[in-house]
Amino acid sequence: MRGSFVIVFFFSAGLICGFYSLVPSAMNNSAFSLYALNLLLFLVGIGIGGNNTAWEMIKKINAKILLVPLSVVLGTLLGSSLLSVWLKGITLRESLAVVSGFGYYSLSSMVITSIEGETLGVLALLSNIFREISTLLITPFLVRYFGRLAPIASGGATSMDTTLPVIIEFTGKEYGIISIFSGIVLTLTAPFLITLILTAV
Repeated sequence: MRGSFVIVFFFSAGLICGFYSLVPSAMNNSAFSLYALNLLLFLVGIGIGGNNTAWEMIKKINAKILLVPLSVVLGTLLGSSLLSVWLKGITLRESLAVVSGFGYYSLSSMVITSIEGETLGVLALLSNIFREISTLLITPFLVRYFGRLAPIASGGATSMDTTLPVIIEFTGKEYGIISIFSGIVLTLTAPFLITLILTAV
């Protein structure tokens, strides 16, 4: 959880610096955010592509494991669609874009900000941070009442890194491979799905 609080701290620091004009005005330029986004995408690609251990594990896995991230995508989008009926001030399209980060708050918020603006980007950041933190806190409850795949679904993209230790602790090492695989697939899916929703819907 410490990593999540660090992210919240820097986000809050950025808000304060922007509000009080404590940083160079050039940093408010949208082009600067685009450069940062492209760099982040590049680093994500390096991280995933260079993880030989994960790729070797995935090669040995039964094709049925694809049902795990697929279920996460469909369940997340369906749940968001149903809840958006009661949400005021946010459209179905915006709601779907926000949840399509699947917990990957840094990348999803930057993609959404670059396409739709800062307001929706901030909502995506907070929503996806909450998804990660809630998974860290309620994994024992999820395993007990909904089964061992539940925290993997709840963690979304974070199930391959930040929430992985707690998932393994309460589900067993045999679910670690499933968790990593699901996290990788969702990490790869998030930017493409967000862009598709915001530009094509």
